[in-house]
Amino acid sequence: MSTCETKAGAGSPTAEVTSALKSFVSDIKGFQDTINNRLQKQEERLTMLDRKTAFNGRPALSTAADVEAPHQKAFAAYLRSGDEDALRGLDMEGKAMSTAVNTDGGFLVDPQTSEEIKSVLKSTASIRSIANVVAVEATSYDVLIDHSDVGSGWASETSTLTETATPQIDRVTIALHELSAMPKASQRLLDDSAFDVEGWLATRIADKFLRSEATAFINGDGVDKPKGFLDHTAVAEASWSWGNVGYIATGADGDFSGANPSDAILDLVYALNAQYRANATFVMNSKTAGAVRKMKDADGRFLWSDGLAAAEPARLLGYPVLIAEDMPDIASDSMAIAFGDFAAGYTIAERPDLRVLRDPFSAKPHVLFYATKRVGGDVSDFAAIKLLKFAVS
Repeated sequence: MSTCETKAGAGSPTAEVTSALKSFVSDIKGFQDTINNRLQKQEERLTMLDRKTAFNGRPALSTAADVEAPHQKAFAAYLRSGDEDALRGLDMEGKAMSTAVNTDGGFLVDPQTSEEIKSVLKSTASIRSIANVVAVEATSYDVLIDHSDVGSGWASETSTLTETATPQIDRVTIALHELSAMPKASQRLLDDSAFDVEGWLATRIADKFLRSEATAFINGDGVDKPKGFLDHTAVAEASWSWGNVGYIATGADGDFSGANPSDAILDLVYALNAQYRANATFVMNSKTAGAVRKMKDADGRFLWSDGLAAAEPARLLGYPVLIAEDMPDIASDSMAIAFGDFAAGYTIAERPDLRVLRDPFSAKPHVLFYATKRVGGDVSDFAAIKLLKFAVS
């Protein structure tokens, strides 16, 4: 009977389930070992690839190559080696420059370099930063000024109307003159690929143009250069007329008045009409500024105040001050301080194109770069600028 029970126990459902579970667990362990082996091999392969990439210094795939403008590349080749073929066949689409070839053998500066030069000229201490600057394509620029009022009168229903006065229009013609700069560099330096020839050229041209322009816009005589506002005839404000620049006298020869030195500056401010005072600026050099900033009013407060921000100019009586070193020093009969709305009173006309001619022969072993542009300037509204004269009358 015990034998029959043993046989029945071996073939019972419980024994079959237990055997099946053992087989299933064994299969799961085998599958798990296979997966672990594959993962380990995969990690070894990834580690090997990372090491190879690190050793070879492979660049990131997302890095984009810098695109160089066609004109910039062609102009750089012209500056370095004199190769002008690329410039001659270049079709330009810039607004400021319509062609790359000039009839005199020079070539136009690429737009990026040209804008860099313009930004330097505009941001520096020159009349250009406060004057009216216009771009023209002609050899001169005409400014039409209406310096009189249209006549008017009161009328009733039955009264007879009479002819009123006609406004007077005056024309100011600003001729354009050639401004030039001629920096030089050695050919060995130009052959160096690491040398930024375009940036160097822009800096040298802007520096030379700045000094020449700043002087001409203030003291230029109009002969082959712009006419400065100090070159016009200056008359006492009491007898001012169109075509002249009015001035206020300090009351002392070569100095401010000893009794009330600041009164002359107040008189200068209010000699300018209210329509111009809203946008007016003082112009003087550093020596004059050093004397003016010591002045105080009757209550002991300084008339001069420094700008609160880095780019904000100093102010005198609330008006901005432009330090222009080409203004004359305080001396007998000198016009050392100007005050006015220069955006209305002085106009600078210029052609937008800037030309460069490469000369490798005249200064061997150096290469000369002859850069030229056309620019002119003159007073466009004589009522918008007043001067302070250091004289008795």
